[in-house]
Amino acid sequence: MKGLRLEGLRIALRGRTLVALDVDVGPGEIATVMGPSGAGKSTLLAAIAGAAPPDFEVSGRVLLDGGDVTGLPIERRRIGLLFQDDLLFPHLSVGGNLGFGLPRGAPDRAARIEAALDEAGLAGFGPRDPATLSGGQRARVAVMRALLAEPRALLLDEPFSRLDADLRARFRGFVFERLRARGLPALLVTHDPDDARAAGGPVLTVGEPGAA
Repeated sequence: MKGLRLEGLRIALRGRTLVALDVDVGPGEIATVMGPSGAGKSTLLAAIAGAAPPDFEVSGRVLLDGGDVTGLPIERRRIGLLFQDDLLFPHLSVGGNLGFGLPRGAPDRAARIEAALDEAGLAGFGPRDPATLSGGQRARVAVMRALLAEPRALLLDEPFSRLDADLRARFRGFVFERLRARGLPALLVTHDPDDARAAGGPVLTVGEPGAA
């Protein structure tokens, strides 16, 4: 089966279950994860990526395109992550940031970086310092960097929360269009019902307050 499947995925802290999910997220589908602050939403994403904090108990399976990745380390799962902060590297140019996840010796590396800049509406910005970009431009670079690494799924941890309403809607559309065009399954953590409506996929409610 293509896409992302969470099969009996349970996350607990000191014996108390925070998250218990069975869900299929198909290619190009965006599922939304909602719940109160401290309910385990970010921990859920970390567990799917293979980086759950050691204090949490994780059981169940994570499958990608029918293959079980549950026991694999984070670097072998090929699951992309997008956060509230863009986390661009200040010592690298815009182009350097985009190419961070690409093999240095790849013959098409430069062409792929240029194509990503063009897709982000930032043609010619490759040599620029990330500090010279606007918040929206930096956010687009972070998205394209994640996509250039060719993940098999993308996890989004409130990536729109720092943006004002107008920019939020435009950037959300930019992200969702690219996920659907690439057929990438995605999980979006958000507190905003507008994000969930725009995502259009299943809405998953998780956890109790009291854990990260």
